Amino acid sequence: MAFEMRKKQLFRLCVGGSLAVAAFGGIQAAKGEASGQRPNIVLIFTDDQGYEDVGVYGAEDFETPNLDRMASNGVRFTDFYVAAPVCSPSRAALLTGSYPPRVSLTGVLFPRHDKGLNPDEITTAELLKRRGYATACFGKWHLGHKPRFLPTNQGFDTYFGIPYSNDMSVDPQMPVADECRFRKGMTLQKMREQDPKGGWVPLVRDEKVVEYPAKQSTLTKRYTEEAISFIKRHQQEPFFVYLPHTMPHVPLATSERFEGVSDRGSYGDVIEEIDWSVGQIIQTLRELDLEKETLVFFTSDNGPWLSKGEAGGSADPLRSGKFTTWEGGMRMPAIAQWPTKIPKGTVCSEIAATIDLLPTLGKIAGAALPGDRVIDGRDIRNLLFQPETAVSPHRYYHYYRGNNLRAIRFDEWKLHLNGDGEPQLFNLAKDISEQNDVAGEHPNLVDRLLKVRDRFDQELKGNKRPIGKIKE
Repeated sequence: MAFEMRKKQLFRLCVGGSLAVAAFGGIQAAKGEASGQRPNIVLIFTDDQGYEDVGVYGAEDFETPNLDRMASNGVRFTDFYVAAPVCSPSRAALLTGSYPPRVSLTGVLFPRHDKGLNPDEITTAELLKRRGYATACFGKWHLGHKPRFLPTNQGFDTYFGIPYSNDMSVDPQMPVADECRFRKGMTLQKMREQDPKGGWVPLVRDEKVVEYPAKQSTLTKRYTEEAISFIKRHQQEPFFVYLPHTMPHVPLATSERFEGVSDRGSYGDVIEEIDWSVGQIIQTLRELDLEKETLVFFTSDNGPWLSKGEAGGSADPLRSGKFTTWEGGMRMPAIAQWPTKIPKGTVCSEIAATIDLLPTLGKIAGAALPGDRVIDGRDIRNLLFQPETAVSPHRYYHYYRGNNLRAIRFDEWKLHLNGDGEPQLFNLAKDISEQNDVAGEHPNLVDRLLKVRDRFDQELKGNKRPIGKIKE
């Protein structure tokens, strides 16, 4: 994170503790916004996949040749963050470009909840639709299962997937398609009247249940097939495919082809099937002569569920995992390829995050960004197109857990508040595993970062937007 490089920026504009960076004369980032250009976009988002759980990040006992090939054909990020260490808030941030408390979605949603991502939010899909994109979501949504919160009311033309995590149950009152396939002895009447069973989740197409309970061993394969079919149908127009995989969230399941293929048990098998899915999508793009005009971006929603043991992943060498604001909970593997724009085999070690995808993809597609609300994300086209020399637009990055701002990153420094609220300071460049608290050696820096933290948190909570609720 070369601090000296930051001094070379022409000017900085601080807004609510965040940094917008402008460079003289239009930097290389503008390269992605050619007049009238509307590249295809495929955004792949896995569930509970740890930092180490890709070959190029150090995975052992299972193989990810397609993701590794993506990295060799594009850029691999070393310091890429989500905005929350759990499912729903992380997904809200990804699609709105805003920290979870900004959109008042800070906790995990369950089938019992009558709330979700507010339809008044502007999602990445909505931005791209305004530019003529065909849009689709295939996979785990987890931003509200009521019809008004589902993808078809959030900018997506079509949806196929489960509405929340695969260890949950069903809202018995969900709309059901006439042709719904009932499994394991279920009927519509039983679904309506029996106590919901954990792990029996509904499979939804658009806004209606089409299979209950979903056959989880087929989900990765079926999502992939749906995505490929959509790409083929829309190959003559720009498209946005959002593919949020159900796995490797527990319970783990794969198709028969991938049972026992790895030396890492079911977890490794699941990752290898996800890697296969990535390969199938890129192969389809290549066969349709679309690969050169398509940005493919891969990352995960939060760190691994370590308490699940062999059924969980690994964030090594980072500390901890899911549910925490240690690096293992919020720093993710992230890989992007776009053959005509992103240099092959490059590595970016600057700070970037899922909140940056909305402004970045919007700019790439030539879309006007929302001007009536605060967007916390920053345009990172420079990091994509000049990954080895560009500088992050984030001077500070904020780590929220629920509604609480638990940590802040500044260059190589990370200030973390423990459970008692006591500040700890780590130098991530020297101590990536966050083992050596050096707060006592840098009291002035600690005080400065505490003030930045408090100022940003106050600004955010003074400008937050409401969560979506079912109207009476």
